[in-house]
Amino acid sequence: MRIIGGKAKGTKLYTLEGENTRPTLDRVRESLFNILQYELSDSIFLDLFSGSGACGIEAVSRGVKKAILCDKSKRAIEIIKKNVAKTHIEEKVEIYQLGFEELLKTKIKEKPDIVFIDPPYQTDYAYQAIKIMLENNLIKEETILIIETNQEKRIKEEIEELEIEIMDERKYGRVHLMFLRQKRKG
Repeated sequence: MRIIGGKAKGTKLYTLEGENTRPTLDRVRESLFNILQYELSDSIFLDLFSGSGACGIEAVSRGVKKAILCDKSKRAIEIIKKNVAKTHIEEKVEIYQLGFEELLKTKIKEKPDIVFIDPPYQTDYAYQAIKIMLENNLIKEETILIIETNQEKRIKEEIEELEIEIMDERKYGRVHLMFLRQKRKG
């Protein structure tokens, strides 16, 4: 796994061994950041299930003001810290070893511009994360929420009741990216 674009382009990243983490494939990450390229400058990027930190680090490499990386796993946090140090972006990254619920309820002070949600596929964590963000007023009208899943039908059913709408969807093999925004009032 490597950084695909920006200042840290080409840097190889440390990865987590084992089956508990499923890194976003380079080609999916490249497509994601090509789609987001005009949204990145001076934005705050929140990655709720960071794993190796590749998506947040890619975001910083491509110009975000700040990336907030969160993972519950101690091992994941160790890898994230090594990758952040390797890419020399410490001043632009906040790292939290917390569950996403605690992070969203207690640590987020500024509303993020882009939120990347790539939880374990068999969970309802994407729904839970968006619900908590809405309840705690953490989403601006222009905030972009991205869910990575291989179960788009189930995710769509889960989020149907929330005040968000799907703006775009992309499919890369079994991986599905859903781009969402808060529903406009009025």
